[in-house]
Amino acid sequence: MLPATIPSPPQGVWHVGPVPLRAYALCIIVGILVAVWLTDRRFVARGGAPGFVVDVAVWAVPFGLIGGRLYHLATDWRTYFGPGGDPVAALYVWNGGLGIWGAIALGAVGAWIACRRRGVPLTAFADAAAPGIVLAQGIGRLGNWFNQELYGAPTTLPWGLEIYRRVDPVTGAPDNLGGVALDRTPVEIVQPTFLYELVWDVLVAILVVVLDRRLTLSRGRAFALYVAGYTAGRFVIELLRTDPATRVFGDVRINVVVAGVVFVVALVYLLVVRGPREDLSASMGPEPGSASGGSGTPGHVSADHQHAGPETDDRRGPDDAQSARENRQDAAAPDKDTSHGAGEPSGVDAEPEGTMDQEDAPAEPPSAARG
Repeated sequence: MLPATIPSPPQGVWHVGPVPLRAYALCIIVGILVAVWLTDRRFVARGGAPGFVVDVAVWAVPFGLIGGRLYHLATDWRTYFGPGGDPVAALYVWNGGLGIWGAIALGAVGAWIACRRRGVPLTAFADAAAPGIVLAQGIGRLGNWFNQELYGAPTTLPWGLEIYRRVDPVTGAPDNLGGVALDRTPVEIVQPTFLYELVWDVLVAILVVVLDRRLTLSRGRAFALYVAGYTAGRFVIELLRTDPATRVFGDVRINVVVAGVVFVVALVYLLVVRGPREDLSASMGPEPGSASGGSGTPGHVSADHQHAGPETDDRRGPDDAQSARENRQDAAAPDKDTSHGAGEPSGVDAEPEGTMDQEDAPAEPPSAARG
């Protein structure tokens, strides 16, 4: 045994009565929860509505699981439908076997449906979701560790992964997924490719967050950065894996080809697309019951009240002043002071006679009385 190696878990399934708790499924669930949490924080920080990410997850997660399983079945169909295969096992998602390419493709369809219902640009949501998705992928790789799968060739590196022989504890028959390692002596020490991808996924998530802040990535460019970064690492890691896989062009693993093609597409998108960030606060629209307008609202009552006041004053004020001036003119001598009449309020009595000399009280012209 090497002086330093990574042990595998002795088992990947625990039973609570008749209910099996599978580590692979638990890792997938934890990854989804982390992705939703991180995406919601980033989406709100970009101006989106809190809680909207959960609405998208209701659509995207089931679509993604179905897409991931369909991709796995399409690229590894011999395991289930070939000679000696078990077609029913194609439904056993909890045993592992989710292709990330199918999960992203069909999950995007579910996200598009949810975003379209609320008027949110899919690219804006994808930018917010990118770090959470790749982080969820890394957490999901821990499920491969529990299942003792997706590892590489034998190695003498100090971080080699110990592989144990697992058996059914009752019958003693070999059972790698549901069995228990009764003997911790490793039957093989291999490259921990699951760990390589886990570490790479975390680094890609950090890279996306940092560059997104510094460069203000928009219109799907943060998502394209995630895809390009992930596929670059996946291309190399696939070359280290030795598990059975569909091969094309002679002896090339199909995921190597897919990773290369997707990397080129993502890189071109990242370099070509430009534009400001989408305004999520505007595209979300008003929440139900928050729309203003209509009769009976405080705003309209206040506006009517403010309009009615000046209108009444403008209509009545000049008439009252004119009436007062005419009354004073009828009661006073023609030479009495009325120079202040236009400025007097309604109802003010005329000044008594004799308070001013005739020279100091010029007669008010008729036009001034209406000025």
